[in-house]
Amino acid sequence: MPSNIRTHLKDHLSLYVFVSMLFVTGVIFGVMMVSALTLEQKQELARHMGNYFHVVDQGELMPGKQSFPQTLSLNLKWLVIIWVLGISVIGLPVILALDFLKGVLIGFSFAFLVEEFSWKGMFFGLTSIAPRNIILIPVIITASVLALAFSFSLVKNRLAQRKGKLYSQFIAYSTTNFLLALIVTLVSLFEAFFVPTMMQWVTPHLVAIVTAFPLS
Repeated sequence: MPSNIRTHLKDHLSLYVFVSMLFVTGVIFGVMMVSALTLEQKQELARHMGNYFHVVDQGELMPGKQSFPQTLSLNLKWLVIIWVLGISVIGLPVILALDFLKGVLIGFSFAFLVEEFSWKGMFFGLTSIAPRNIILIPVIITASVLALAFSFSLVKNRLAQRKGKLYSQFIAYSTTNFLLALIVTLVSLFEAFFVPTMMQWVTPHLVAIVTAFPLS
């Protein structure tokens, strides 16, 4: 992990801006995808969401102790993949593609909820999508910047044949990612044990909408 965070941010500010803009572009693209859906596609997705609302409302979601390993595994996969891609220079485009894809998924999910269920869908998005991503998004952006920076350093060090410096950079790179993984673990705990309860605050209203206006 960089010993001086301010220096790190200053040295890699352009990368942070670029990756953040790429993520925002993905969000915008995801929002636009909702408008491009056909009526049949929207109805099919709405039916799936309606079934999910019923499951949440009836408290039939998997208990936190059982869902936590799956949630943690899913969240850590992003971090591990980015870490591995950072070691291989050819993985740079894939890292950028993952950041864009993450934005698309979040933008599409939130926009669909708002379009289909209005402000109640927005509240469901704020309780189900927003809480974990408030932390996960900065973590993924940071991991991506670290991976890009390490890949660039990897090329420079190989050209200069400075293996000793490369080893120390690899240790710092891996250590920082380990600390990010700890943050992801805490977020996954929150997602598994607390987010379902938060979603249950909103789902009764959404179930009422689906029941009153069946999408068939």
